[in-house]
Amino acid sequence: MTDLAAVKNAVRRTELADFLRSRRERITPEQVGLPPAPRRRTPGLRREEVAQLAGVGVTWYTWLEQGRPINASTQVLDAIARTLRLGAAEHRHLYALARVPDAESAVRLAEPPPYGLPDEVRQVLHGMSHAAMVVNERLDLIATNPALDTLFPLGRNLEKFDHNVFWCMLDLPTCCHPFVNRHETLPAMIATLRGSYARHVGEPYWEDFIRVMNERSELFAKLWSRNEVQGFGQMLRVFYQPAVGILRFVATSLGVHGTAGLRIQVFVPADEATATAQARLASGEAENPEVLPCGHTWEDWVRLGSGSTDASQSEDQVTRQAGGKGPDTDPSPRPFPLTHPPMPAPPAAV
Repeated sequence: MTDLAAVKNAVRRTELADFLRSRRERITPEQVGLPPAPRRRTPGLRREEVAQLAGVGVTWYTWLEQGRPINASTQVLDAIARTLRLGAAEHRHLYALARVPDAESAVRLAEPPPYGLPDEVRQVLHGMSHAAMVVNERLDLIATNPALDTLFPLGRNLEKFDHNVFWCMLDLPTCCHPFVNRHETLPAMIATLRGSYARHVGEPYWEDFIRVMNERSELFAKLWSRNEVQGFGQMLRVFYQPAVGILRFVATSLGVHGTAGLRIQVFVPADEATATAQARLASGEAENPEVLPCGHTWEDWVRLGSGSTDASQSEDQVTRQAGGKGPDTDPSPRPFPLTHPPMPAPPAAV
């Protein structure tokens, strides 16, 4: 170990000791169910009381709080965090000081992610002039802004259906599918999903989702089995909107700090034609067609956003396109009344 590394470790252990001591001193015996002691020379709990409540040895905890070079498992740190009533930010701080790898993910495993959208984030979302939506790491659709709602009805039925971008891309009829270049973007998106999954391995909410997607979509299963991984970044997204035709956007994903993996995806027009078409939609100048070229009505197309389709009707078309074996076209309209099984829902907000 170099001199610099030794100094940094010493400082970190001192910081950990000071942090634990300060958290211990703010907890009264009454808060943890212990009888009040008439005479205490120091405020808060004693070291032996923290050790007893956390189920660890008194000597070991004393050494930890003294900043001695000892190792602590996540299970032990979690027990100490519960005893000291640490909040999520304090829990992560404890992990970081104790040198737990990927402290952010480790804390998330112990706490269900709250997917309620903070008011300040909602204000930012609705204040954007560009179309935008909020998604979680699983790409469940959490919220949309008015600019996106003028393009697509995805956010109009959020309370009725647990929206997921992957499900929409793989579960809609190809004749008027809103995601035109999905055969190009899906591999990269599933590679990003695979990267996010590594932070949630073993969580039922994620495991059920991956299982359902693999069972319902051969294309998803094929791409998932490749084990390709990549991070978030920019992507060209080509959409079909019946009132104005083809739209091209550059999609950029922005992380939202202080939330459980939420991201804002912003769609910026990639060309002048798209910007003009988007302006026509926003002003109400573009008229919605009563019947689409494929035979579906406008109302049919709007219902795409409510999840009332059958994946088996379109999966073969997307697979042929992804493999380059056939055109992504289908002249016959598909019925919409069929529904898919419910997707595994996110944990309730806390």
